[in-house]
Amino acid sequence: MYHRPRLIPCLLISDGGLVKTVRFKDPNYLGDPINAVKIFSEKCVDELCVQDIRASREGRGPDFALLEDIASEAFMPLSYGGGVTTVEQAARLFHIGFEKVILNTALIDRPELVRELAERFGSQSVVASIDVKLDRLRRYRCVVAGGTRATGETPLALAQRAQALGAGEVLLNSVDRDGMMQGYDLKLVKSVADGLTVPLIACGGAHDAADLARVLHEGHAHAAAAGSLFVYFGPLKAVLINVPSEEELCRLGVYRAR
Repeated sequence: MYHRPRLIPCLLISDGGLVKTVRFKDPNYLGDPINAVKIFSEKCVDELCVQDIRASREGRGPDFALLEDIASEAFMPLSYGGGVTTVEQAARLFHIGFEKVILNTALIDRPELVRELAERFGSQSVVASIDVKLDRLRRYRCVVAGGTRATGETPLALAQRAQALGAGEVLLNSVDRDGMMQGYDLKLVKSVADGLTVPLIACGGAHDAADLARVLHEGHAHAAAAGSLFVYFGPLKAVLINVPSEEELCRLGVYRAR
C-alpha cells in the first residue's frame, strides 16, 4: 500500500491549440489538445488541469465548445482556469464535465466570486490560482492576467485570503520557473504550504520525477503539477506526451509505503 500524492499535467491552450510557455511568454505550439487529453486518459493520470492563457488578458470567457470536446475525451478529474468571472460560467463548466474551476485574476478583481462558488458548489470545486514573480527587489509578488499585471500582493497573504473566502485548494505557480525545467522554487512552495490548512498544488519548473519528489517532501506540497515534464522528452525537447512510470515514482520516493 502506497501513499500516492496527485501528479497533475497542466495543459495550456491558446486559440484552440495546445501550447507551452517559458516564464509565461513565447507560447510554443504543440498540437491538438484533444489528442493530448486522449493520451493522458490512456496513461491514467490522476487529474488534468486545463488553462486558457489568453482568456483573462483578452477579457473574454471560456471557449466552451473546445472545453466540451476536451471533457468528452477525459476519464480523470478535470479543472479549468481562464476567463471565469461569473457563477453561470462555472455552472456551465461543471455541467459539461469539469470538477473544479480555477480562479486567478478574479481573486483580485472579484474576490467575492470565490465565496459565491464555494457556497453554491462546495469548496472542493474552487481552486485559487496564485502566480508569483520576483520583483526588482527579489521579493515574491503576485501577478494576474497571465502574468501581465502586478498586484503588489504577497503569495501567502493572497493564498490565506482565498482560503478564508472558501477556496478548497491553492495552485501556486512560479512565473520565473515556468518552462525552465530547473526545479521548483522550494522556498516559495514551503512558505505558502506551511501557512495554509487547505491542500497546495505546486507548479513551475519540474524537470524530472526527482523534482516531483522534492516539491512534495521538501516543499510540503500536497500535489505536484507540471507542464514541460509531461509534454517534452529528451534534451532537445521533442514533443511527446509522457508520464513517469510507477516504478520510477516509487524508486524516487514520490510514492511512499504507508
